[in-house]
Amino acid sequence: MKKIPLDIVGLSYSQTQSGAYALLLNESKGKRRLPIIIGGFEAQAIAIEMENMKPSRPLTHDLFKNFAETFEIKLKEVIIYNLVEGIFYAKLICARDNNEVEIDARTSDAIALAVRFNCPVYTYEFILNSAGIVMDEELAKETGTGTTKEAKVEKAVEKQEDDFRKKTPEELKDMLQKALDREDYERASHIRDEINARKKS
Repeated sequence: MKKIPLDIVGLSYSQTQSGAYALLLNESKGKRRLPIIIGGFEAQAIAIEMENMKPSRPLTHDLFKNFAETFEIKLKEVIIYNLVEGIFYAKLICARDNNEVEIDARTSDAIALAVRFNCPVYTYEFILNSAGIVMDEELAKETGTGTTKEAKVEKAVEKQEDDFRKKTPEELKDMLQKALDREDYERASHIRDEINARKKS
């Protein structure tokens, strides 16, 4: 499959999910954007590097970079290669000498490392077709919606979060356990928020 390069645009606070952020990735040669829901800690890790802020002690992603560079491991690229039930899957393409290795990673961690290694980020057409949004103000005028960029991002975020609301309590519990088994704590926290919200209502 042909890889499509992405640019890291920035972060947007989610109004619908407390403590969550939308990481915005832009198609390098196009108008589509890919919003990915990430947690506050991961958003901070990305923002710190993008703003060229230097913490007094190395953060986890800084430690990973220092470790890799010490042992002459290069992060060549990050690929967001799949999207299943609202979860984006990413991998790190690492190289040392003439050996190349793929390492599975959470997308938020992969992007936090990409900004530190200054390496390219890619995805595939089917992912952009499924989850990408067109950030074109002319399109809003044509459709008469007058939708702002922020509203489009928020709508995309809501679409990704909506799969939780459609699930039964039993399905949510099963999804929560699977997320915990995979150590996908971002998703687990969002599922737990939905379960707690239902208990209160």
